Amino acid sequence: MTATQQIAPGAPVRVAIDIGGTFTDLQILDESTGVCLAHKVASVPADPSAGLIDGLRQASERFGFGFDQVSMLIHGTTIATNAVLERTLPRGALLTTRGFEDVLEIGRHMRHDIYASRAEPRGLLIPRSRRFGVDERMRADGGAERPVKADEIPALCDRLAALEIETVAIVCLNAHVNDAHERRVAELVHHALPDLPLSLSSEVSPEFREFERTSTTVLNALLMPVVSTYIRRLEDGLRELGLGAPIYLMQSNGGVATPEMAARQPARLLLSGPSGGAKAAEILADRLASPDLVAVDMGGTSYDVSLIQGGRARLVNEGNVDGLPVRLPMVEMRTIGAGGGSLAMVDDAGGLTVGPRSAGAEPGPACYGRGGTRPTVTDANCLLGRIDGEHFLGGAMRLESTAAGPAIDRHVGQPLGLSSEAAADGILRIAVAHMASAIRLSLFEKGLDPKDFALASFGGAGGLHACDTADELGIATVVFPRDPGTLSAWGMLWADVTHDLAKAALMPADDGADARLGGDLAALRAQGQARLDGDGIAPADRQLRLDLELRYPGQAYEIAVPLTEPGGVAAAVAAFHDRHEAQYSHADRQTTPEIVNIRLTAIGVLPKPGGAELGGAAAAPAAPGHRRVYLDDAWRQAPVYPRHDLTADGVLAGPLIVEDPHSTILIPAGWSLRLAAGGEIIASRAAAQAAQESAQ
Repeated sequence: MTATQQIAPGAPVRVAIDIGGTFTDLQILDESTGVCLAHKVASVPADPSAGLIDGLRQASERFGFGFDQVSMLIHGTTIATNAVLERTLPRGALLTTRGFEDVLEIGRHMRHDIYASRAEPRGLLIPRSRRFGVDERMRADGGAERPVKADEIPALCDRLAALEIETVAIVCLNAHVNDAHERRVAELVHHALPDLPLSLSSEVSPEFREFERTSTTVLNALLMPVVSTYIRRLEDGLRELGLGAPIYLMQSNGGVATPEMAARQPARLLLSGPSGGAKAAEILADRLASPDLVAVDMGGTSYDVSLIQGGRARLVNEGNVDGLPVRLPMVEMRTIGAGGGSLAMVDDAGGLTVGPRSAGAEPGPACYGRGGTRPTVTDANCLLGRIDGEHFLGGAMRLESTAAGPAIDRHVGQPLGLSSEAAADGILRIAVAHMASAIRLSLFEKGLDPKDFALASFGGAGGLHACDTADELGIATVVFPRDPGTLSAWGMLWADVTHDLAKAALMPADDGADARLGGDLAALRAQGQARLDGDGIAPADRQLRLDLELRYPGQAYEIAVPLTEPGGVAAAVAAFHDRHEAQYSHADRQTTPEIVNIRLTAIGVLPKPGGAELGGAAAAPAAPGHRRVYLDDAWRQAPVYPRHDLTADGVLAGPLIVEDPHSTILIPAGWSLRLAAGGEIIASRAAAQAAQESAQ
């Protein structure tokens, strides 16, 4: 995609924006032609919405469209994740069944060091002094053991007001079976304190397991003021621009939600940005007929790993954010602190470390020239000539290699007695080792072999390290999509409105289960339809998908399988046995499993991008430029190709560099590349194999 392309006059425009820790990425879709245009600006950590507004203004001027042309804006944000990681959360309280105030503190008795005499300390989002018991009790069968004592609630509300509580989580015992007590408590608190945000476990995570349900509800409550304030600021800024189009926020499950839903259940935004990358990887897997991919997104701050198997991203119903369990559907993602801004330093033992701390957007790496003095991965790439500092971000930003060298020398080279080049090369080698370890763990823990996967690399910094990472893992093929620096934003253009609903239903999956589930299934379907009604989704654009979570009696984990018609529970049980055997290498087909939960996914299908953005490459090869680059322990003159000059007929052997405005790709010696029909670069470790494939 070239910077000279323009949006067709008067054409409807769809915008996707992914705000990262270092950069804010934009994808602008011309809905009349299907062409996507990419833009990138620096993030504003103090006010992420300011970076979004600035990016929209710049994109409007660059690509020639007015804000009145925007038909839809889809937005991925790290606002929720950052608030949790940085603990910039409001003052919250927990109201729960009396006697269960310490569920958060007790947890699961899990410890990383099983031989330690004491468990490691855990962060508690709400201290004991702000966790209050309510006199009520609901039995596990849904019957009321002891009703809510309404006359106690006013005094409790007075305590909340005196403590200046800003948000409240309400988690009553067994509310996943019967939420009447939880709703009664909420009604009474709202009557006394009408402006206080309330998060109910029966709305956020209506499932058994008290610790996970409580943790998820508390996290949601604490994020409500944070995300609501952000959304109000964002909507105000967009109105000032004259942009009145519908806004959707990317969720952790790969779907989108309205701002109203995101404000009520902000915990669903914790993987908002990375899930866009997983969605994009699904589209890539389909286009390339390569159903098994390891998708890696390397930005300025983090390195996100997700798996695509059979063309679909793996979803889990429980994740973990900074040690806090979140019992909500989300793309399975492993994230480590390994980005372009990851800081390199020598520890007290004399070892070189890279990450997880990051220089972020401000001050950023030393080569940004914004006051940063400590070396980063980007500084190492800049010093070794792998990045063209004169044309970083397509020339929108200039890197100062003269600042990178002193930072690396002072903090790495001199302490270790290494030359500048050796120190920078060491930084990159350690960063690659961290990335390979994250991928290896993601695969090995599922019994998967890296050799059976291709590596799909994106993010602004990913292309510089992808082939080296693949070498570490024995992966023979690397895919570099078009506009890799903004691919997560591009993936958001393919997302649909998605609501995840759940109902606890503990029962045997026997012949009578279909009849017993009938009422719950009807209620879930009605709830899903009501959600889509609220979103204004036309009936023809709706999909409802049902899953059952099953387990063998006595197990502490479940496996989700589809519930379809015809087939019903019997077909789901057969699928459960098959998946259990595939995942754990055994299945007990003579045992009737238990149903634990019913899940319904209500989908409102949004219009998808057209195919015009898959345009061809240059008709004839262009002569490359050359740049002095440090490769394989020596300075070399490496050919440098603008990406838009690559041709679809032929193979180029490394070492070489491919540049586009928002990313740089390094193809080392022993690797070669070819251009796929859709414009993706396919790198292969065997040059002869690549040449043979190109000739076919």
